[in-house]
Amino acid sequence: MIEKAAFLWGKAGQRSLARSALVEAAEQLRRALDQIATLPSTSVLRGEQIKLQIALVNALMHVKGYAAPEPKAAVEQARQFIERAEALGESPEDPLLLFSALYGVWAASYVAFNGDVTRELASQFVALAEKQDQVIPLMIGHRLIANSLMLTGDIAKGREHYDQAFAFYDPAKHRSLATRFGQDVGVSIFVYRALAQWMLGYPDTALADANHALEDARAGGQAGTLMYAQFHTSLTNVLCANYAAATAQSDEVVRLADEKNAAIWKALATMQKGCVLALSGKASEGIQMITSGITTYKSTGSRVYLPIFLAHLARAYAEVSQFDDAWHCIGEALSAVETTKERWYEAEINRIGGEIALRLPQLGSPQAEAFFERALTIARAQQAKSWELRAAMSAARLWRDQGMRAKANALLAPIYGWFTEGFNTHDLKQAKASLIEMS
Repeated sequence: MIEKAAFLWGKAGQRSLARSALVEAAEQLRRALDQIATLPSTSVLRGEQIKLQIALVNALMHVKGYAAPEPKAAVEQARQFIERAEALGESPEDPLLLFSALYGVWAASYVAFNGDVTRELASQFVALAEKQDQVIPLMIGHRLIANSLMLTGDIAKGREHYDQAFAFYDPAKHRSLATRFGQDVGVSIFVYRALAQWMLGYPDTALADANHALEDARAGGQAGTLMYAQFHTSLTNVLCANYAAATAQSDEVVRLADEKNAAIWKALATMQKGCVLALSGKASEGIQMITSGITTYKSTGSRVYLPIFLAHLARAYAEVSQFDDAWHCIGEALSAVETTKERWYEAEINRIGGEIALRLPQLGSPQAEAFFERALTIARAQQAKSWELRAAMSAARLWRDQGMRAKANALLAPIYGWFTEGFNTHDLKQAKASLIEMS
């Protein structure tokens, strides 16, 4: 009764995946697929094989990491199954299966991060979605385009695509897609739109999106989505200096990741905890945690976000006067930006580089000023007002210390005056205090 057993293993795997029993789901789905492989191929079995292979991809993404060899191989196998069925003239019973496979290819490229490839794959996804004129693929496609644009530095255009994706989203209809496309689509839109809103200069709007993401993730009850939401919204909280909230979120991700054996989420949360420790005056502890997290993270084939964590690590090393290590991390972060085209954090890396240069006698003010100018140029090109504000504050402090108060004020006052919200956030409070001091 192999065929019956295969279908039952598959049903068990799908139910485990829906309940976020990720390791169990992967094992049950593998057993189903192994048994199907022993049977004479039929149209019905080929359809079941594709469906279960896509489910296996989604389980492995969380357990092994999106860019790890196992999920990448599973995606390739799914594509081969789909191509074989198409060659036999069999249209998939579920037209979303092809888009799920394409999502898996995009996700692997995104997490390993190759900006050019990621943008091209997202464009191909949207082109196919537009050709078929289906709501769900269009919604997913706009989200993929948005992520690809935002991380490569086209932040404003990325936000436009998040808005377009969200216009299609209906929680009642689309929440179940979390087991097909990695996590809940609405949550994934909210967490990234929050980051885009912060960078574009809307901190309060960013926090509102982050809070919506968390509420929806908890309501959905799916662990993969909740880990995703907790980690990504913690990034927004760190940017807004809400360190207690970010720490609590990272702790929750670690707990869930241990429970679900989700290595990539544990590594990300570990690095994030280390960043918060470093920002809270515990640089030595932060260094240990960030470096430990980076080692595990790289072992999953993941590279996206590394420039962020390397910049935080550089700042932590500088705090304990390990300047060679600090400078090495800045160099590594900038090299990663150039290699991968992950540019959304580029302005801040340069600003941090400038702050470190100020503490090095062999570099000092000229090198620091060059870094700050570079940060300002990048932020302005990206329309990233929050990055511009930070870079302006660093440059203004340098000029103030050099006795050029009028020049410092002329730089900082206009960018501070641009903001219409977020005046209770850390950066804007600091900017106001600096302006009062320089007036």
